[in-house]
Amino acid sequence: MRSLRGGVLAAMVLFAGAETGAAANNAVRAPQIVAAIDDAHRVELVGNVRPEARPRNDRGAVPETLRLNHILLQLKRSASADQALQRFITRLSDRTSPDYRHWITPQQFGARFGVEDSDIQKITGWLALHGFQVTRVMPGHMLVDFSGTAGQVRDTFHSEIHYLDVKGQRHLANISNPQIPVALAPAIGGISSLSDFWPHTNFMPRAKYTFGGCKGSCYAVVPADLATIYNLKPLFNAGFAGQGQTIAVIEDSDVYSAADWSTFRTTFGLSSFNTGSFSQVHPNCGDPGIGGNDEEATLDAEYATAAAPGAAIVLASCPDDYPTFGGLVALESLINSAPPPGVISISYGECEAYDGAAANATYYAAYQQAITEGVSIFVSSGDEGAAGCDADAMAATHGIGVNAMASTPFNVAVGGTDFGDTYARQNATYWNTTNSSVYGSAKSYIPEIPWNNSCASTLSAAYNSGSALTYGSSGFCNSAQGEKYFLTTASGSGGPSACATGTPSTYGVVSGSCAGYAKPSWQSNVAGIPGDGTRDLPDVSLFAANGLWSHYFIVCFSDPYNGGHPCSGAPSGWSGGGGTSFSAPILAAIQSLVDQYIGAPQGNPNPVYYYLAGLEYGANGNAGCNSSNGNKVNASCVFYDTTAGDMDVNCVGSNNCYLPSGANGVLSTSSSSYNASYSTATGWDFATGLGSVNAANLAAAWP
Repeated sequence: MRSLRGGVLAAMVLFAGAETGAAANNAVRAPQIVAAIDDAHRVELVGNVRPEARPRNDRGAVPETLRLNHILLQLKRSASADQALQRFITRLSDRTSPDYRHWITPQQFGARFGVEDSDIQKITGWLALHGFQVTRVMPGHMLVDFSGTAGQVRDTFHSEIHYLDVKGQRHLANISNPQIPVALAPAIGGISSLSDFWPHTNFMPRAKYTFGGCKGSCYAVVPADLATIYNLKPLFNAGFAGQGQTIAVIEDSDVYSAADWSTFRTTFGLSSFNTGSFSQVHPNCGDPGIGGNDEEATLDAEYATAAAPGAAIVLASCPDDYPTFGGLVALESLINSAPPPGVISISYGECEAYDGAAANATYYAAYQQAITEGVSIFVSSGDEGAAGCDADAMAATHGIGVNAMASTPFNVAVGGTDFGDTYARQNATYWNTTNSSVYGSAKSYIPEIPWNNSCASTLSAAYNSGSALTYGSSGFCNSAQGEKYFLTTASGSGGPSACATGTPSTYGVVSGSCAGYAKPSWQSNVAGIPGDGTRDLPDVSLFAANGLWSHYFIVCFSDPYNGGHPCSGAPSGWSGGGGTSFSAPILAAIQSLVDQYIGAPQGNPNPVYYYLAGLEYGANGNAGCNSSNGNKVNASCVFYDTTAGDMDVNCVGSNNCYLPSGANGVLSTSSSSYNASYSTATGWDFATGLGSVNAANLAAAWP
């Protein structure tokens, strides 16, 4: 490993030298609204209706006076401005460009790449004319936050808000696409949300199987274990623990108790890093208080500090307000503030086909702006294998889909792994029989497999039945044990972006005019990456399992009203769980260590991840970095290539479901043959992306 301090100085000089590179770039904005605004001549904003807004769920219009707060109007820049922005983003990661890592402010972004001032004045004037209150025009000039009543939405956008009854729960949503005057259409992309179908968390509570809490002994994962397994210790020992770095976790709830965060740090030996701090902010919104997702907020804050104990952890939360997800309001406010946090972690999700084109465009635009400011965005890939539209389900029914909040080209999609020592019957090789004073027990790096609780996992099938056959009447998914314990979609997620734009013709299924994001140029030159022309997920994966193979995370979460437990006594009695809700803030924290090491924020780190993976894996993979080597893996590896197992899940129906016989099939890219969605492979794969990371080697190798 090269000198840790030398890397910082070199990077700081490089960054300082780039400061003047972008100054000569001129604004490329131009007015797009040139015709008179005529309310009689309208156009639909397609992709703005939730699939649940169907006649069978409709329970009638909401009261006209119902208040709708934080309605987000997504703006649309001109084609020339969009091309200029794409060129600028490319130059930000081009070490030969004077714009290399030359980050800009939200105001500079708006002046150079946002919608022109006169167009915004016409749009906000039109909203005000119809009685809406414009809360804020974001400095990036790509979003207008406004409020009004359901009656005003109906009269202005010709779209009624109705109550819906979906799975026994009352919701509200617009039942038709909004309409706007044709003259405004060149500068308006859509309305991000007119419903209360908010994203779900990617947390999975610890599984409680009737044949015991674990397969044999439980090996719970705590911060000291993470430091051993993913090689954080050399960075900590060299003084790189996140000091001076800010990691923001995006939420729609406060934590139940800030004391939980402090107890977590004290118990697991993190409080010695005395620069670490925790705060809660509510940017341009009210305090959401303690909501139903306070466990998500707690684990995000705790596992961000677990991997970067010297960093400032900022929980940014806004209330879920009709009609907008509070986390989105918080995110938009953060990236439109100065200075924004260096790293942001998001542990929520919704599949592309459910989210709709307008909401998808808002996350795309937000992340796009964020990386020009130097912000790195990390998003959970999901907890349902490739069945992104079947979260928390016993079976996949909607086919292959991915998390819309993770599928843009401007964020790191973080998948989930499990440890393979239990499958290999090698627990004693990798875990001590007693804990350290801070409850760590991992001995070394541990071989990894995809996190997968489903009967469609060939590893589960082989371990429990003696045969890797998962499908058909004699397959594990149709066995008594498989049907009793393993019918679930719970697993790490990945797959191709396929419905980021357009509108599905079938409820929640990639169909109709659906199309995915194009494959970014940096997602290339690594063994295993498919030539599908599409943005593929995930990018990197870390441990995220919730107990099937004896491993799960410990959380200090004391809320007795939402399933918490007192954080007293041995941590084995505390709350526990898994999900990519954990892997996202952990990888975000690792990136903050890299930022500290380099001495500068990195914006979108994916170009560097894939560059380094290309050096390590090349076109044929690297046997020395195969995760299955476990404690014999090459000490110089930046990435650990997961090559055993899959993230396939069980399914029913006809959407990407191979069901030759029996009641349960397995998710497959072909419904007429077995082509698991998806298996691991050499190099990159849909199950775990580039694999997991060696944190110290990642920092040392960073350009």
